[in-house]
Amino acid sequence: MREIKKIIIHCADTPEGRDVSTEEIRRWHTEERGWSDIGYHWVIELDGEVRMGRDEAISGAHCRGHNGDSIGICYVGGADSDGNPKDTRTETQKVSMNSLVKDILSRYPEAVVYGHRDFSEKACPSFDAKSEYADMEIG
Repeated sequence: MREIKKIIIHCADTPEGRDVSTEEIRRWHTEERGWSDIGYHWVIELDGEVRMGRDEAISGAHCRGHNGDSIGICYVGGADSDGNPKDTRTETQKVSMNSLVKDILSRYPEAVVYGHRDFSEKACPSFDAKSEYADMEIG
């Protein structure tokens, strides 16, 4: 069993309102990048539906140097119509993300929530996940 110390939030870097499925992201990762599977453990689709990516027991491919001890969550969106970083989460996506993060923290109570940008020069996930989830109560 992996020791999970981080939950890392990502965006798909897709334009606001563009409906992208988990299977499409999986195809990007497997066919276009040659990976064995989708890099994220969870994807929150545009309608707020939470879809499983990689099994949590398997290291992800979502944050170089931090895959072994983290769970990767990606929401569809993260860019405006010109491709600039923007927090495009719908209210439904926010509710789903909160529920998913609470569930993961209940299983890995020592984990800390971060945004991909905390480990990279990228804007991903286009909001400050670390501060947004810093005081999340599990119960």
